Amino acid sequence: YLSETAGHVSKGSYGSIAMNGKEVYKFACSKVPKVLGAALESSGLSVDDIDWLVLHQANIRIIEAVASRLGIPMDKVIANLDEYGNTSAASIPLALSEAVKSGKVKPGDVIACAGFGAGLSWGGAIIRWG
Repeated sequence: YLSETAGHVSKGSYGSIAMNGKEVYKFACSKVPKVLGAALESSGLSVDDIDWLVLHQANIRIIEAVASRLGIPMDKVIANLDEYGNTSAASIPLALSEAVKSGKVKPGDVIACAGFGAGLSWGGAIIRWG
């Protein structure tokens, strides 16, 4: 709510915001494997072609569940959640940057990325690192 007088905001307030963690978990574990499956299909690739899985670093349980549902072992998952926590929209670029700098990700590697968040939106991409 904003109160405006003569073009100036004189008073503002915000409603409370809440997150239903159980529903976010179910949402992410349902939508992320589907969006990555569609991205793989569009790329002409399969789960077996994935070298690395990089997901939004929201919750390790979500990351583990999605990897499991896709049949991707955790040694192919790039995660830095334990170091930084949930860094919101920066989580995938930060995790990928660290993996590249450390030499883990190499040219030609196939990386499956997926994010989810605000308003329960989601998206995915398959990248061949170059």
